[in-house]
Parts: sequence; structure tokens; C-alpha cells
Amino acid sequence: MQRAQLADFLRRRREAIRPAEVGIAAGQRRRARGLRREEVAMLAGMSVDYVVRLEQGRSSRPSPQLLGALARALRLSDDERAHLFHLAGQPPPPADGTARLARAGLVRMLDLLADTPAMVISDLGEVLAQNRASLLLAGDLTRFTGDERYLIVRWFTDAAIREGHAPDERDHQSRALVADLRAVAGRRSGDPVVEGLVERLRAASADFRALWDDHEVAVRRMDRKTLQHPRVGSMRMDCETLLTPDLGQELVVLTPADAETRERWELLRVLGVEEFAVGTDAPAR
Repeated sequence: MQRAQLADFLRRRREAIRPAEVGIAAGQRRRARGLRREEVAMLAGMSVDYVVRLEQGRSSRPSPQLLGALARALRLSDDERAHLFHLAGQPPPPADGTARLARAGLVRMLDLLADTPAMVISDLGEVLAQNRASLLLAGDLTRFTGDERYLIVRWFTDAAIREGHAPDERDHQSRALVADLRAVAGRRSGDPVVEGLVERLRAASADFRALWDDHEVAVRRMDRKTLQHPRVGSMRMDCETLLTPDLGQELVVLTPADAETRERWELLRVLGVEEFAVGTDAPAR
């Protein structure tokens, strides 16, 4: 671990970011150049004391999870993110694995969509980053570990997730998820990550196994779904998906599909972000 170089890099990246880039109002009395340490801590979900110790070269070696959070908070490019991991003595996340971090450009788009629920998702359905509006609508979808990181695993192994969608739409959602995974498996032929995921799903769910054997293929680009939100009730949402050129990540944007849903969304925004009950991860894709 190169503590001095890591401290210098983090401090300079923090000072190079304009508050408006991450949705923070600058204010007339603001004197700090770039972001304040407490703002980085808030964006990364860590303590201010830890950020201070990192910038002073007094910290222990940060974990890959903490480095990923810092990379998102500081809006690092792919090269800068890899450099951060090297300075901290950690191997950068693999380019084709499931532990990838959201692309810096997509994270900046999340900031621009401040009042519209949006998230960055990997091609296997792992939520890599969310904006605040998405957290309000869906809760923290980045919290899952293991195979539960993938929506398709939760969908086919946890009945509570399917109950968050309108009953008459569940079959369509099941087929759409499996068809999308089929497309990924075709693009990433021979990838042990994809092949292992498919085999574990086949073993865990008869429903998945039957749909997989139908061999339907379709990349998900747009959808409309009715979500059962625990605080404001039924919400009909349009989901638009913007794919990266290599189809490895996607930006999913959710907007109200009718006037009643717009009213309920505005009510939800007024209520503000509070603790979500376990299981409120209905609108992940």
C-alpha cells in the first residue's frame, strides 16, 4: 500500500470535483475547493474520520468495497479507479467479472437525473449504482452479496420479490429476465461466471429451468411494469434502458406511466427517504 501517494491522489481528486457535479449546492459562503471531506464521506457511505485518515496517510489498507465506494463518490474514470486500487495495494476489479464498478460516465448521468429514479446495472442484472430518487423508490439494491446480487436469482428464489409486481405481469417479467440472460450467455460464450450462474439457477428453480429450455432470446431495452410500493401503493412505471456499446452495463431510467402514478411519485418524494422494510426491492429492472 502506497499511503502517501494514495493520500495525495484522494485529496487531489476531491478538490477537482465541483459540488454541482454530484448534486450538492455550492452556496455563497463556500470556501473549500472542490468537495469537503464530509461530503465525500456522505457520498461514499463511510465516516468522516476514515476519509481524514486516508488523506493523511494514517489508515489501514481499505477493502475493495470501500475503494469502490470512494471511486463512485469521486466520479473516477476507469483508469483512475484502477490506479486507486493499485495505490491501496488491492487488485482492480476484473474487466469481465461480476464485481465491476459502474462506469464513471454513467454515474455522472445518475447525478443529472437527480429527481428521476435511475440506476446502473451490469449485464447480469447486478445493480452497481443508484441515484437518490432510485433509493427512494426501491431502497438500496447494491446491498446484496453472492448470487443475490443478481435480480434474476432473487426473482426465481424469493417469492416476496415477485409479490412486488402486479400478478398479471409476473409471467412476462420472468420470461423477459430469462431471455435477457440468454442473450448475455450468447455474447459471453464460455464465460465461467455466466455458465456457473445458469447452472445454479437451473438447480434452484424449476420455473427458471423450464423457461431456459424454451431458448427465448431478447435484450431488454424498454418495459412497463406495475410496482406495489409499500408506502404509496401501486405505481405504473415506464423503464427505458440505455446500453453501453459493449452491452456490459446499462442505465435504467424509471418514469411514471400515468397521471395517478405521477401523483403517487410526488407524494413519495414529499415523504422523503426513510428506512425501507426488508423486501422492498421490486423495481430493480
